[in-house]
Amino acid sequence: PGTMADMGGASARDLQVRLPKATKVKSKRAANRQITAEQLIREAKDRREDQDIAPPRQKIVDQEELDEYRLGKRRFFEDLIRKAREQLNSWAKYAKWEESQEDLPRARSVWERALEENHRATSLWLQYAEMEMRHKNVNHARNVWDRACTLLPRIDQFWYKYIHMEEMLGNVEQARQVFERWMEWEPDHQGWRAYIRMELRHDEVDRARGVYERYVRCHPTVKAWVNYAKFEAKLGE
Repeated sequence: PGTMADMGGASARDLQVRLPKATKVKSKRAANRQITAEQLIREAKDRREDQDIAPPRQKIVDQEELDEYRLGKRRFFEDLIRKAREQLNSWAKYAKWEESQEDLPRARSVWERALEENHRATSLWLQYAEMEMRHKNVNHARNVWDRACTLLPRIDQFWYKYIHMEEMLGNVEQARQVFERWMEWEPDHQGWRAYIRMELRHDEVDRARGVYERYVRCHPTVKAWVNYAKFEAKLGE
């Protein structure tokens, strides 16, 4: 009885309930359905994929699937353009995708449609011509540069790139003709001096002098005359 008092009046039954019981294994056989760590991870991954908006990467195994993929992509781009025709970035992505499919006629068609939408967009002309240059389609590139310079003659970048292409191809006379067209628009000092530098690169001193004469008439400034004088002094004349 004294011991029971020391334990706060708890009975032997109470003590048995409070003490942890040993776990008894009823059967050592595997349960009908066991959940493993791998299964939990897989289920969590499946839930994440269900919530993912982006479609899974498509593995194409034959021409029929490739055709279906391309048709789907074209529908996607056409819908994108129809909703916002003024978004130049959508046109550019569409054309570049066609280029990635090695379908240059379709890529050209997209660039042309984009230019019909906005022919004053400098970036469209630049990307279009650069595509042709990447694939060494010189005549196509020349056509694009020529049209760009005709429609937007005040965009110096078009002239520079057109001339650079011709000079890199060794078509110095063609580059000179492009320069002559540009000079009719009386560009700034940099345009004239670029023409002079090209002539000097090909040892055409007399031609360079002739361009200088026209340069100072177009820009009769101290800056122009000083440049001309330095040119002559360097030649020792």
